[in-house]
Amino acid sequence: MNPLDFIWIAAAIIFVIIEAATMGLATIWFAFAAIAAWLAQVIGVPPLGQIAVFLVVSAILLYYTRPIALKYFKVGRTKTNADKLVGETGKVTEEIDNLNAKGLVKISGQIWTSRSLGNKVIPVDTLVKVENIDGVKLIVSELEDK
Repeated sequence: MNPLDFIWIAAAIIFVIIEAATMGLATIWFAFAAIAAWLAQVIGVPPLGQIAVFLVVSAILLYYTRPIALKYFKVGRTKTNADKLVGETGKVTEEIDNLNAKGLVKISGQIWTSRSLGNKVIPVDTLVKVENIDGVKLIVSELEDK
């Protein structure tokens, strides 16, 4: 066996171990790229070409497959209770006025400090949609009448 066989196989094993420890879908792509580089070595590609294969395969896998895998495996950020409010509808209980730093919205029986998207003043009893969360404040927009 060529010493490069051991290097590429060891690299693949190390990347798999790191992936198993972190579960972030970050290093598994490098493990596949190391296997591709090893295969290149087996068919006689010189060391510089093997490194090029490793880099190209890594880049392709990261760019094209990681976003798909993250979507299906839902790795990464877990929504908190507050994050789950994005897209929900609430009712203004205190006028939302960004200039005067006031505004409250009631959603599912809870009152949240709120600011309007686009610095628009939103009156009491208006239905709003949560667009985003900034710290502990809901960023809302007025619901359109349908």
